[in-house]
Amino acid sequence: MKIYDWHTGPYPARVRIALAEKNLRSQVQFVSVDLRKGAHKTPEFLAKNYSGTLPVLELDDGTFIAECTAITEYLDALDGVPTLTGRTPREKGMIHMMSKRAELELLDAISVYFHHATPGLGPDVEVYQNAEWGFRQRDKAIRGMHYFEGILKMQPFIAGEVFSMADITVIGGLIFAQLVNLPVPAECAALQAWYDRMQERPSVQNRVTMSKPAEASS
Repeated sequence: MKIYDWHTGPYPARVRIALAEKNLRSQVQFVSVDLRKGAHKTPEFLAKNYSGTLPVLELDDGTFIAECTAITEYLDALDGVPTLTGRTPREKGMIHMMSKRAELELLDAISVYFHHATPGLGPDVEVYQNAEWGFRQRDKAIRGMHYFEGILKMQPFIAGEVFSMADITVIGGLIFAQLVNLPVPAECAALQAWYDRMQERPSVQNRVTMSKPAEASS
């Protein structure tokens, strides 16, 4: 399998963490797609993923799977023992609900802020910007942090008692927040403590460097 991504990207981080959690690193080759040069918007890449986003998983039969949730679903099901997307119907429902909320209220909101209210990836890539919309989404992301603060005051992980895809999605959001200098509010102590704890997981610690051997050999 191949993973098309950018090593420091917050969305690619989600799939990289999932790969590490499932011990699948040895089964994939990373192909670097330079976001700063707009390589994800070229006709060649759009033929792989119509949305022009990263990451993308290419299977051995030539099938392309985009969208982090879909890729994680695929990876989690490979061994028949899902650990990230839920084992029971209730777990599956809660994990998907919380992961979607993490996308809408945090990760995607920060992405809009980045692309519209900051220089983003530069003028060659950011061909249209709406700063007002970007700042509205920044404020939405801060509200999202407060939402997850409330969740983590009641339970150890985003979707309940175990680490899941929902945690990975919030981790991706906070990685993006760091990249755009959007700190976790001081009053969100439970969220910050949870994030500090997540940094201790090898899958999170090694997410950027895990692609180095594959990229060096390509």
